[in-house]
Amino acid sequence: MLRTVICMESPSIFQSLNVDIHLWDNVMLASKGQVEDFVAEAANIPREEIACLIYTSGTGGAPKGVMLHHGSILHNCEGAYTVLDKIGVDDEVFLSFLPLSHAYEHTGGLYLPISLGAQIYYAESIDKLASNMEEARPTIMTVVPRLFEVLQSRVLKSAQDKGGLSETLFNKAVEIGTQRYHDPHSLNLWQKAQAAALDKVVCSKIRQRFGGRIKALVAGGAPLNPDCGIFFNAIGLRLLQGYGQTESGPVISINDPLNVKVHTVGPAIDATEMAIAEDGEIIVRGELVMKGYWRDEEATNNAIQDGWLHTGDIGVLDEDGHLQITDRKKDIIVNDKGDNVSPARIEGMLTLEAEIAQAMVYGDKKPHLVGLLVPDEAWMAEWAKAAGKPTDLESLAADADMHKALSEAVGRINKRVSNLEKVRRFAIAPTPFSIENEQLTPKLTIRRHVIKAAYSDLLEDLY
Repeated sequence: MLRTVICMESPSIFQSLNVDIHLWDNVMLASKGQVEDFVAEAANIPREEIACLIYTSGTGGAPKGVMLHHGSILHNCEGAYTVLDKIGVDDEVFLSFLPLSHAYEHTGGLYLPISLGAQIYYAESIDKLASNMEEARPTIMTVVPRLFEVLQSRVLKSAQDKGGLSETLFNKAVEIGTQRYHDPHSLNLWQKAQAAALDKVVCSKIRQRFGGRIKALVAGGAPLNPDCGIFFNAIGLRLLQGYGQTESGPVISINDPLNVKVHTVGPAIDATEMAIAEDGEIIVRGELVMKGYWRDEEATNNAIQDGWLHTGDIGVLDEDGHLQITDRKKDIIVNDKGDNVSPARIEGMLTLEAEIAQAMVYGDKKPHLVGLLVPDEAWMAEWAKAAGKPTDLESLAADADMHKALSEAVGRINKRVSNLEKVRRFAIAPTPFSIENEQLTPKLTIRRHVIKAAYSDLLEDLY
């Protein structure tokens, strides 16, 4: 039962609740001189004691209350510190914009910076994130992959709009940076000289838009498209992909900043056992594993067996112990011939196309794959204006010319995937997937079951 609320700003939203309300400034004044007492009291709290309840996002069903103990969160912070220390931990500045109720931001964006003695800036909104980055000049950011995909699209579009020499230099910088990512020793003297000049003329200006001091951008909460990760590393913004889930506090693994492999989520963090079960499922053991689900013994017993947390994700380990996730167990599409297809991979490829903002692939027990697409808002507005069409999505969802335009983007992806993975037909959703309509989780991943229920007739009509 909630008894006390401490507010940094106006507590008006809590006035109707029967709770004790305290302003942050008043609490700090009242506690002056008592810090040593607080430290002593905290030292007596066992690491095994429950620290908080965090509810899962409900990607595949009803949210569950995860009981995280102090040891799980501390284990995460200690493991993350070991990784970051390889690139130097000093007076760090974090910029937070994800919900603090989400485990990723709860640990990575709050308790980790507190454990480092870092500063935390809070973004005003996603729309103001670009200006907030230039203002706060962060050194570390924990962000979901979807944001990186949006930022990449904006950088690419900006270069294309400038055209001419600017676009040529930009493309050359990305080309050499990509080669350097794949094999740092492959550059000859001329390419190294080009890289240095292009970094100064092109890449440094892009990095300034991120504040100019980024040591590491850490992607988590959903799969990162490798092409997106390579792009950011190519322009000198170190992008590390991590992996975890609420049930593990949440960090399980993260890329080594000195050996970045963005098609993987890196090796397990310190003091963490990670293995692949016989059916390909990723299992984890260590202090990071939750105590269980709140008032749900059956779900707890299914998730934790012999001390191993069964993640529900499928993956493989490479020769360096880096984990590559291939899919969610429950999200794998099995077609009518029994072939397995990874929808997340295809969706990630689709949403990197300039025309497509969101995508969901469908086809379980069906002869082929179909898709549900949401056009990119800026692209759609330009297309509609040029075509003399209405600019709202609801009007364009059934427009034949719009379908033809999006078919070109889908066709580009179909040329790059196997026959099993080709999206044979698609429909346009009349409204975007959003947190408000419950079709997106707070970490901006799609809720498949909600989208399928909302558009079941539309999807079935594609067969």
